[in-house]
Amino acid sequence: MFRRPLDFLNSLPARGDLVEIRLGPQRAWMVCHPELVHRMLRDTHTFDKGGPQYERLRALMGNGVVTCPHAEHRRQRRLLQPTFRPAAVAARTDLMAEEAESLCRDWRSGQQVDVSAATLSLTTRLISRLLLSDSLGPAAADEVRHCLTAIVRGLFVRTVVPVDVLFRLPTPANRRYRRAVERVRELIDAAIAERRRGTPRDDLLELLLAEAEDGAIPAGDREVHDQLVSLLLTGSESPSMCLASAFSLLAQHPEVERRLHAEVDTVLAGRLPGVDDLPRLVYTRSVLTETLRHSPPGWLFTRVTTRETELAGRRLPRGTTVLYSPYLLHHDPTSFPEPDRFLPERRLEGDAAAGPHGALIPFAAGNRKCIGDLFSMAEMTVALATVAARWRLRHPAGRIAPPRPGATLGPRSLTMICTARADAPGGTAPHAVTLAPGATTAAPGVEKARRGGDNGVHHA
Repeated sequence: MFRRPLDFLNSLPARGDLVEIRLGPQRAWMVCHPELVHRMLRDTHTFDKGGPQYERLRALMGNGVVTCPHAEHRRQRRLLQPTFRPAAVAARTDLMAEEAESLCRDWRSGQQVDVSAATLSLTTRLISRLLLSDSLGPAAADEVRHCLTAIVRGLFVRTVVPVDVLFRLPTPANRRYRRAVERVRELIDAAIAERRRGTPRDDLLELLLAEAEDGAIPAGDREVHDQLVSLLLTGSESPSMCLASAFSLLAQHPEVERRLHAEVDTVLAGRLPGVDDLPRLVYTRSVLTETLRHSPPGWLFTRVTTRETELAGRRLPRGTTVLYSPYLLHHDPTSFPEPDRFLPERRLEGDAAAGPHGALIPFAAGNRKCIGDLFSMAEMTVALATVAARWRLRHPAGRIAPPRPGATLGPRSLTMICTARADAPGGTAPHAVTLAPGATTAAPGVEKARRGGDNGVHHA
């Protein structure tokens, strides 16, 4: 689990639909069938957010909408929902395009670009603008990006080795993690204090401060802080990982890249994407959705039972840690034939694209589905289309590093060489072209979908 987590996860469905594993000294159960995962995610009263992962996340993020227990979630989600409604997201499309264009404005053909840093810088700026307008300036946003690097490295080991004494030792890694956590909290507190002294803005912070003054937020300033920290961290890291993975995968699949270029050239004709273009960027969105299947940033999650319950024929006592993995579900060949292949065309297959029993769950499911899923998909679609209309990105010579699991999954230090589309061999300047015909990707020998619980319970 610690040394080769992705291989370990892929080995588990062969052992059953519910597999007992160890997390350090603790026993836990991994749910390996999508039908059972959906049952668990719909029953948030029984399978609440908890276990080693959320114990660590609460220490980092407090008790915001990402980490709060079931009893508090409905109120918190209703409080935040106006910021993430479709109309509110659509109103931010021009801002997304402007930030994406500025991301690559100064690139030069032949230049090596730190893609991981660039995408994280972009998503940090966008989520901070949504939450805080300009209260978190460029320097502070850049500092958050650097803090995130230390935080995501520390969170995974704290989840799979939940032995607190190890993380109280004054090791360099522990000190880096604690400093990063403290600095993010300080930056958010400074932004809140600045807003209280300054001019009101149209953002989430303003909404939260108004609700705190009216008494709608019971914890007042503490909850304002927790909501901002949790949304800033999750809203920066996950979409940046997805974008970096998408650029890496496109460079390895030139036919997919050509079809993407054809679409953005036709739809955008050289201009920045606007809100009316998003429904027309069908293949662009398919590339991102397939990236979320192939390399889901949120790849492993924990829950804890609040009462004795039954799952896959097994009685689970109260307080049992239960895990599920989007990566495991997305790479099970019974749901997605040839799961290691990157095939955006399978995302064009309508309802079947989600796989049997809704196996595709990059944003979770049920009433605790990610509140920012629409915002994330919009910002990633705009960013991918904006960059792809102007640039090709290529891996330097040598071995391509696989995605690295941490608190999230994706390339951590992805450096690529950029080439202006007009300068590339066979390249075109951004203008309308004819779309390539749809490719067929149906794989032979599709395995029959199994029902949840059929294989009983085994131990690993």
